[in-house]
Amino acid sequence: MTDLTDLTISESLIKLRNKEISPVELTQAYIEKMSDNAKYNAYVTTTVEKALEQAKESEKRYNNGTNRPLEGIALGIKDLFCTKGTRTTACSHIIDNFVPQYESTVTQNLLNDGALFLGKLNLDEFAMGGSNETSCFGPVVNPWSKDIKLVAGGSSGGSAAAVAAKMCAAATGTDTGGSIREPAAFCGVTGIKPTYGRCSRYGIVAFASSLDQAGPICKDVKDCALLLSSMAGYDAKDSTSSQVSVPDFSSFIGQDIKGLKVGIPQEYRPDGLNEEIAAHWDKASDILKANGAEIISISLPHTKYALPTYYVIAPAEASSNLARYDGIRYGNRVVGDGLDELYINTRTAGFGKEVKRRILIGTYVLSAGYYDAYYLKAQKVRRLIKNDFDEAFKRCDVILTPTSPIEPFAIGDKKMLENPINMYLNDVFTVSVNLAGLPAMSLPIGLSNNGLPFGMQLIGRPFDEGTIFKTAYQLERDANFKRI
Repeated sequence: MTDLTDLTISESLIKLRNKEISPVELTQAYIEKMSDNAKYNAYVTTTVEKALEQAKESEKRYNNGTNRPLEGIALGIKDLFCTKGTRTTACSHIIDNFVPQYESTVTQNLLNDGALFLGKLNLDEFAMGGSNETSCFGPVVNPWSKDIKLVAGGSSGGSAAAVAAKMCAAATGTDTGGSIREPAAFCGVTGIKPTYGRCSRYGIVAFASSLDQAGPICKDVKDCALLLSSMAGYDAKDSTSSQVSVPDFSSFIGQDIKGLKVGIPQEYRPDGLNEEIAAHWDKASDILKANGAEIISISLPHTKYALPTYYVIAPAEASSNLARYDGIRYGNRVVGDGLDELYINTRTAGFGKEVKRRILIGTYVLSAGYYDAYYLKAQKVRRLIKNDFDEAFKRCDVILTPTSPIEPFAIGDKKMLENPINMYLNDVFTVSVNLAGLPAMSLPIGLSNNGLPFGMQLIGRPFDEGTIFKTAYQLERDANFKRI
């Protein structure tokens, strides 16, 4: 008998429209998988009863011909998106009882198109982390784990793990420095961070406002196109939302890439790059070349400054955004003798170690005497990084790089936990994209010698997700990666 959770969104929609399966059957299949795979700790809040009610409504719509684009498709929602009437925690103790009375624009768009929500997914606390180990609910376990429990990547680790373990048809994620792409790579699934401003940030708990962007994590490229078409669009409630029209991203699937120029940045291939990753990078280049693309060498000379620039700007914005969680305006309160002690007690109990670390860094670089030396200088370097991409895209149409310099590592890895800089270095291939506001997708290309997935990244021009989709589809088709 066919496992309904093996179906992609596009396959499910065909069967639903043809009435070969019902939305209730499909939803129930995912609920059973949620129960079977609870060991992965992907969900922190479940809404299965509500989802089944929504599925019944979808069934009526299919019967009377009023079905919408994503009618009856069961999704998981990263617990950074506010969902009306459903607990939203950002996986932090400081707001672990927060129940929003409003819906984020992205999730409302999905609901309007007929999707239903199975629950809220685990993440690094306030999206700060690269392994989903900073969550107050404990780490997500990568479904590819065998003898040793492996990280699912962060911050959207719960989203990637839930899709990989077939606990939802797809999931929402957010990406501030690689938080969609890295977990997608670690879990052998596909995720796209769209251009900054493509999706509204209204109702998404903020980490770094000039970097955060919502996007989908799915089983394949075509599903990402379907979901992003629903998620994206201008929103008057978000001042950074772009009024650029949203194309039908699915229309790019299957388009010819003959003559497309694919840039390979020389700075992304330093001495000491993992040989297996380098070999898969070559494999991806060869696939695109065989499909008629032209492979050219490009330079992004300020790449070496991307990580330090990111780790000045992101913590600075985080320290500003998280100032509101003081036990008075927002957040759980821990009382003390006087206002100062109330603040100290509240934040000591409410925030985890990584969040505290980034608040301290951010407050420092914004303080008098250091603002010019660090923050302003980082913003100038950010412009140089953006200029590098602008120059590169005069010579190429899309850029191909690995997503991560490593494969998934063990939960509790001392090298990562004892020196957080080692964790930050894993973002080396992803943070530049956020600093420049560009779209980028990660898709699985193959397995390491340890049988773990490697991800390949495609970076595009601003608001040119279409070129990414048509390139990624050709790469996915010929790589023939087998999902878990």
